Amino acid sequence: MKFKHLALLSIAMVGFSTPLLATSSFDFATSASADKKSHVVFINDVNNLDGISQILAQGSVDQLSKLIELNKFTAEKGNTLHLQMIGAAESLLLVGTYDKDGLSAPELQDLGGKIASSLNSTEEMLDIAVHVQNLETTETLPSAHIAYGYHLRHYSFDRYKTKKSEGKSDVLLVNGSADDATNAANLYHSDLAFIAKGVHLTRDLATEPGKNMYPQAFVDVVKAKFKGIKNVDIDVLDMRDIKKLKMGALEGVGLGSINDPRLLVINYRGSQKTDAPIALVGKGITFDTGGISIKPNTGMWAMKSDLSGAAAVAGTLYASAQRGENINLIGFMPLAENMPSQDAIRPGDVLETMKGVSIEVISTDAEGRLILADAVYYAQQKYKPKMLLNIATLTGSAGRALGDEYAAVITRDFELSKQMMDVGERSGELVWPLPLHANHFKQIESPIADIKNSGAGNPGASIGAAVVATFIDEDLPWVHLDIASVDWLEADIDVAPKGSQGWGVRFMDQLVRDHAE
Repeated sequence: MKFKHLALLSIAMVGFSTPLLATSSFDFATSASADKKSHVVFINDVNNLDGISQILAQGSVDQLSKLIELNKFTAEKGNTLHLQMIGAAESLLLVGTYDKDGLSAPELQDLGGKIASSLNSTEEMLDIAVHVQNLETTETLPSAHIAYGYHLRHYSFDRYKTKKSEGKSDVLLVNGSADDATNAANLYHSDLAFIAKGVHLTRDLATEPGKNMYPQAFVDVVKAKFKGIKNVDIDVLDMRDIKKLKMGALEGVGLGSINDPRLLVINYRGSQKTDAPIALVGKGITFDTGGISIKPNTGMWAMKSDLSGAAAVAGTLYASAQRGENINLIGFMPLAENMPSQDAIRPGDVLETMKGVSIEVISTDAEGRLILADAVYYAQQKYKPKMLLNIATLTGSAGRALGDEYAAVITRDFELSKQMMDVGERSGELVWPLPLHANHFKQIESPIADIKNSGAGNPGASIGAAVVATFIDEDLPWVHLDIASVDWLEADIDVAPKGSQGWGVRFMDQLVRDHAE
């Protein structure tokens, strides 16, 4: 049985010209037709190539065995060997899959991404059969996860390039049975594809130049993306609302810009009205110069991605709402542009927050925690969530502590941190705990205000979390994610090209699943 679906892998921005789109379509079947030009085969043991006989005649299998030996290819997980004109196959990609424990879902997704990158899926017209029948895995429907990983990797942001990415991939996933093909098609098309699209939305938002992606532009793009999705209400708080609610921290960060701040709220109602929601709050600094505490020029261009937390919240809400997850979920995206001007806040200023807690501004470049302070308090007061997670590109300290393999997770309850580590393992986006100690709260005490936003010494990631925690009810399950070291890639990985990887959508999506009824 075959299922076909066309997935557009680039988001058209409101108000911008639409580029030519790289696309992919995925079929799920039990056999591949002879006219397929490219074949992908998973190798668990180079001394056992019996599974390839369905693609190559015996003489060609013997030839392949010699080529494997000549190229010193091993079946170690992730190894690849790309060969041309082997038997009737114009292109044959071998992918090593040996794992004594069997492949997990994230590992299968990595393999799907590796196929997309190995075959240059954004540059060429590809007609591919991926043979999944003999794959050894802990997942019952591996082909769906391979398609998902391919979809994640098949991405290009070329809006401002003269030459657009016109690559098109027709990918056939060959399963062992008709039931597997049917179930894998359902899992991919009605579920996993929406996560990939949410990740791509996040990447688009984080990659767009700051000149074009100011707070209201972010709102417009996201509202257009959610148009027509059921059970979604969108509310936008403008400067008038922000002033009325006395959100002095959010207002203060945006004072230096000609673009006023916003608070975007997406309310997805997938469960009973009486069920308390989960709140996701993402930092949305659409461009961060540092304000009066201005950053050096080196690397400042990347501060267009300082909205990655808010973008990931939008992507997560999109995935959950599209698949109709049985949960109430609300996303909060405080949006501001941090610029220096005669109206900008200064170091030494004091801001009054919605909660009534005053904050002395030691550094205007510690602005993310300021906009989160008003947003998390508003989320609790208005919507009474049962759990709150905030996500932000908050501190370089998190990256210095953990490198670029882990996002930092900070909670008041270490058992909750361990649960988040498990969520990370299952989602493919890893986190590692950093501490939150009573002394961290003492370090942010101010001599002229209730607290200060910076200048409190080390550890920087924990100090930033302590500022946000000041505005979180101590009895509320709360998760703080600092993604400053993982949101922007300096080199390709299996499931994402260099640039914004849309980190956080996969993690938060798994968390949402765990709490859905």
